[in-house]
Amino acid sequence: MQKSALQQIKESTKLPVIMAPMFLVSNPKMTINACTAGIIGSFPALNARTNAILEEWMEQITTELAEIKRENPDEKIAPWAINFISHRTNKRFEEDLKLIEKYQPPIVITSLGDPSPVVKVVHEYDGVVFSDVINTKFARKAIEKGTDGLILVSSGAGGHAGVLNPIAFMHEVREFWDGPIVLAGGMSKGQDILAAEILGADFVYMGSRFIPSTESSAEDDYKEMITDSTMDDIVYTDAFSGVNANYLIPSIEKAGLDPDNLEKKADIDFSKLNSPNAKAWKDIWGAGQGIGAIKKVQSVEEIVEELEGAYKNARSQFADNEYVLRK
Repeated sequence: MQKSALQQIKESTKLPVIMAPMFLVSNPKMTINACTAGIIGSFPALNARTNAILEEWMEQITTELAEIKRENPDEKIAPWAINFISHRTNKRFEEDLKLIEKYQPPIVITSLGDPSPVVKVVHEYDGVVFSDVINTKFARKAIEKGTDGLILVSSGAGGHAGVLNPIAFMHEVREFWDGPIVLAGGMSKGQDILAAEILGADFVYMGSRFIPSTESSAEDDYKEMITDSTMDDIVYTDAFSGVNANYLIPSIEKAGLDPDNLEKKADIDFSKLNSPNAKAWKDIWGAGQGIGAIKKVQSVEEIVEELEGAYKNARSQFADNEYVLRK
């Protein structure tokens, strides 16, 4: 990504935050409200259950954000992003990519697979591509394939998280990459944004913080479970999707499973559980380790305002402390 493009994105946000795309949680209204509040809103393409529904969503987002910008020319309205599964096992790969070409989301976030087909399309309209990576091997591969920025999904992130310490991960990637970096992994407070910036990140990825937003598609019980839980209520397991991810232990127990004795995905007989139609993500809920800081259900706007206040206060305190240390 050209520095001017990164600068343009930063200048259009109030906070260097991307509201992470969350399966079965993110939706168009949530995305629009995040952008209006001043952070980058996003959603997974596959949250729209059909390609036709996805087109409706993308048209809604582009139309409403354009109208909001016209009505509020002096406000910072952040760009939006769509999360695209770039692996060929994505059955809607071609048709969803055509919609990206048509509606031109400013940012496309790729997960899994080779991002180069997406990069080719997105660069045609001067958009940018960020790629999820969980280690330096995948980071190097994404760079080789032309991605504009890296999302370092570190230990403690919600859903399919990596296992690397975010500090060490940042340092190693910065040894060979001076482009944009988004840091992900257990961050929920405004202070966390400043900490990530000090490490060298350009943006912070926050997902779990927005699960209990009034606009999210999460069930009320899911939202309440987030606000009632701590990091001790998170388990990292491959039992439900075949890939390690962070889940809420109370949701596992609610489904009738013992979190201390989980079988492999293929061996779990969901028909015998408390919820016979239980499914991963739908009934076994994901969350990151930063949930202990989340205490109530709020609107996206209220969450961003709270983050911004804490971020500015942290910056002020850091500046004061730095002055004292230099003295």
